[in-house]
Amino acid sequence: MKYIIEHMEDGFSEWVTLEYSRIIRDVGKENLLLTSLPAGTTEKDIPSRLLDLGLQWTTEECVNIDPGKFVKDKVCLLDPAAEIDLTPEDSDKFEYFVFGGILGSHPRIDRTGILRKKYGFAGRRLGDLQMTTDTAVRTTQKIVNEKIKFNDIKFIDYPEIKYNKYESTEMPFRYVLDDEGTPILPEGMLELIKRDAEQSIDDLLIE
Repeated sequence: MKYIIEHMEDGFSEWVTLEYSRIIRDVGKENLLLTSLPAGTTEKDIPSRLLDLGLQWTTEECVNIDPGKFVKDKVCLLDPAAEIDLTPEDSDKFEYFVFGGILGSHPRIDRTGILRKKYGFAGRRLGDLQMTTDTAVRTTQKIVNEKIKFNDIKFIDYPEIKYNKYESTEMPFRYVLDDEGTPILPEGMLELIKRDAEQSIDDLLIE
């Protein structure tokens, strides 16, 4: 299975870089492609840690990446507005799974609607709650590669992430749980959350 993220952000935030790094490790560098990067993008615009992991990327739209193979009937758009949920049987129907680079935005912004209207790909839903991009890819991988039904995947919704004894923050997303019952986050994400929280507090104190 190939996983394609239509990169619809300006540049690469630290959050996005951590998520993409985790996705590469989860699915393999050969199975992930970022598409639709701004025209004129060069390697110097890509975070070095992503290049070191072997990130594949292009300024082309996803429909132009593999003429003759990337055919509409073999493409599934992971779409929060879809009426059909993704199932293990979909692994026999689709070869490419496209993400709109929107899962993880809070509040939800329907950027996937751009892809839905523009390309007319078949859509599948991953439940009714917002996920981060790496969680959406992880969930898709479990369903189509590991043949696990969506309802059999262990999730936690809006977890309270504690980064010390006294401080925590609630994440407004759904996450997959690991075997120990802990939300799966990209490496370095807890430190980023803590740093962002401390910055927010500092801003309040300054005001």
